[in-house]
Amino acid sequence: MMRPVQHSIAVKLHSTFGESNVSISDESYMHSGPSDAESHFKVVVVSDQFDDLRLVRRHQLIYGLLSQELAGPVHALALHTYTHNEWRKKAEAAPESPNCLGAS
Repeated sequence: MMRPVQHSIAVKLHSTFGESNVSISDESYMHSGPSDAESHFKVVVVSDQFDDLRLVRRHQLIYGLLSQELAGPVHALALHTYTHNEWRKKAEAAPESPNCLGAS
């Protein structure tokens, strides 16, 4: 079951990019802070809406969708954005997130 912040992110991204094209992982446990924090997320979005868009513009689209979460509890988003063709070339796998040096 998703916690509130992750659920809010999921609803916004799924409504824009489709449910099967979005993966959201709460990686807050990998970072320092309270055990119940929802502050660090890894987001993978695969969409042909990204065709002809540079990486910065792709990220700006997602930042715009999640502006409320970024202004509040979310401290960091690890964004991985791909077209379907790029995703196939990556063997349908996003990079692993590194452990935080300040993790508790």
